[in-house]
Amino acid sequence: MYDLIIIGMGISGISAAIYAKRAGLNVLMLEGNAPGGTINKIAEINNYPGFKSISGPTLAENLFESINALNIPYKLEQVTDVILESTKTIKTKNNVYQSKYLLIATGRTPKLLNIPDIEKYLGQGISTCALCDGPFYKGKDVALVGGGSSALSEALYLAKIVNKVYLIHRRSEFRGEDTLIKEVEAKNNIELILNEEVTSLITDNNTLVGVNLKNRKLSISGLFIYIGSTPNTAFLENTHIKLDNGYIVVNENYETNIPGVYASGDCLKKEVYQIINGASEGALAALNISKN
Repeated sequence: MYDLIIIGMGISGISAAIYAKRAGLNVLMLEGNAPGGTINKIAEINNYPGFKSISGPTLAENLFESINALNIPYKLEQVTDVILESTKTIKTKNNVYQSKYLLIATGRTPKLLNIPDIEKYLGQGISTCALCDGPFYKGKDVALVGGGSSALSEALYLAKIVNKVYLIHRRSEFRGEDTLIKEVEAKNNIELILNEEVTSLITDNNTLVGVNLKNRKLSISGLFIYIGSTPNTAFLENTHIKLDNGYIVVNENYETNIPGVYASGDCLKKEVYQIINGASEGALAALNISKN
């Protein structure tokens, strides 16, 4: 029996754990993947205070070291179900845990294009992580789909490795930060393809060799997708937690409509999805819990 169980070991969950531990709460963290969450897949972070520039995996490692330094217990187990009564029961594939309070900080998962065979070639020519898979395409031509800051940042990272990046965006203007847009526009080996969409994959002998767009065809070795994300909240479908398109709705204290159940980070319904506000939300949620 714990005071607080935190589901998710991204920056928001880890921030919450640090503040909860310092407030004297008995905390357990649960994570189905790698500590650090999505941060592990970010090549370079240039807008987090205290670091002129830091790689995502390095920041994730620093966060994990913070947990270990405070002796905060954690289990690398996938949560499968939760029972939200006065005592919160959290089930994983291997165990059952209970707590007085629950904080959900499960983040989001990248979306894929709605075209045939997309999942078949995921990890075999198609990727949602330039940092993970970019080195496989050294000296080759690749395409990247997306128009936000993440897409722009990853295009810049890939441009250092590959021969050429085709940056495809379905709109006429990018939605990312101005500084990133200017950097992308200045890169000689990034070709901007606006008002276009990938309509199908071109394969040969089970190998991705290109993509068809609405108005042209590209010969490429790899396709990277950055078109948004889906909140990791499927395990809440049997609960009465209020959701908006899968995102958790909370009040100003980061508490859901279920007493004792809180949420923070990128699984929330909010306007801004950045590392810095994810950390802040986790800290504030933990502080609010510790006041009870």
